[in-house]
Amino acid sequence: MRMTDIQRCEVRPGRLVEWTLSPATVATAAGLPEDSRPPAYVQESHLRTVHSVRADGLFLPTWLGTAFDIPGRVDLDALQNALRLWTLRHETLRSGFRWTGGEMRRFTVDAETVSLQRAVVGDFPDAAELVQYLEDRFDAAAYALRWPNFIYAAVVRDDCTSVYMAFDHSNVDGYSIMRIPAEIHDLYTAAVEGRPVAEPPVSSYIDFCEIEREEADRIADDHVIVARWREFINRCDGQLPNFPVELGIESTGLHPQKLMREMIVDADAAAAFEAYCRPYGGSLVGVLAATSLVVHELGGEPVYRTVVPFHTRDNSQWSDSVGWFVGAAPIEVAVTPATDLTSALKAVRAELRANRPLARIPLARVLDLLGSDFRPTSPDLYSVVSFLDARGVPGSARWTDLKVYGLGRVSYGDKVYVWFNRLHEGLWFTCRHPDTDIAHKNMRLYAERLRDVIAATVS
Repeated sequence: MRMTDIQRCEVRPGRLVEWTLSPATVATAAGLPEDSRPPAYVQESHLRTVHSVRADGLFLPTWLGTAFDIPGRVDLDALQNALRLWTLRHETLRSGFRWTGGEMRRFTVDAETVSLQRAVVGDFPDAAELVQYLEDRFDAAAYALRWPNFIYAAVVRDDCTSVYMAFDHSNVDGYSIMRIPAEIHDLYTAAVEGRPVAEPPVSSYIDFCEIEREEADRIADDHVIVARWREFINRCDGQLPNFPVELGIESTGLHPQKLMREMIVDADAAAAFEAYCRPYGGSLVGVLAATSLVVHELGGEPVYRTVVPFHTRDNSQWSDSVGWFVGAAPIEVAVTPATDLTSALKAVRAELRANRPLARIPLARVLDLLGSDFRPTSPDLYSVVSFLDARGVPGSARWTDLKVYGLGRVSYGDKVYVWFNRLHEGLWFTCRHPDTDIAHKNMRLYAERLRDVIAATVS
């Protein structure tokens, strides 16, 4: 899935239709008792950050979403049925939080009381006007501090309809987003054909939150994982690391951000790079090793430090679940002008093998235990370099034809986030960074030099 923003996902004119949870469903939620299952640590950290930023007077949209086409003239009733059935499958979308005395308390709506309300917004003959409307609407409807915090939309035309689905990050991760287009297509086709869908039930992310939190709460501040993070943060001068190149910002905190995205290399080059890196662990190791060399060249730091995201769907019961299943582990790679790619690959492999177990405890829990030893200064806790091979996701072979995109809201932050997605057509690069000339220049140089490193492995 090509990750991008709403401005660059081929939005075309048409008639806009929206779906939200019905007023009756929202009214039912208002009177529900507390659900004893707690928020995940990553959810709580995320929502508290947005709450704190809002208290300081800044609106911080944090939604993720997807866009895809349905060819031909759409049956809106069938599409609504598909959207409702999909929503009912994933309990996290029926669940939200209330703030009580500074504490977050969960509530969850029963599936049988959930209904969608459809509204025809109107015709948009101008694509730019439609893009602005969609961004503003998603900012408001998929905002972290409201419930429901998701919305569905469709831009209807005679030849095809483009579907857009946006969710606050507290309910979804990148893998969740990637699975949506094929699932909605399957449900829609079944509805059009008037046949039932034999969809097996999926496990609830809310249950996962409870299990993960119970396990995380068993550790104390003397746990080895906490000690390892404390040592890493101390070596980062008391903070989690940013991308080690000049970004042109004078302070940490909230800065407007900008997006870059492109195909770094084509399918043949991506396959050759994968083959070259396979003895050392594959493309994830490869992009981290290549990054360590490039940022040393650009910034001169003798040690490349970053935080690597890992999925926490370690049990197959969560494979089809929608939720935020992400943990994090630190790595440190010593780099000198004499370091070659093979040496960097070996170093990254050793770091990932040693440190991946740290991702099993939510970082937000670790930071709580560090207490006064760690004080975050930004909603972006750390810089990310992420890799995901999406070729095995159902429906991925049709993503280009169906104009499938993953959407991210680029707003404010002070860190650099880099995502690499291996697609059937090549290796896709997405990056958000502070919106300064020097940050854009250095991230452009990073992408170009990374392409050179990968090209050098192609025989």
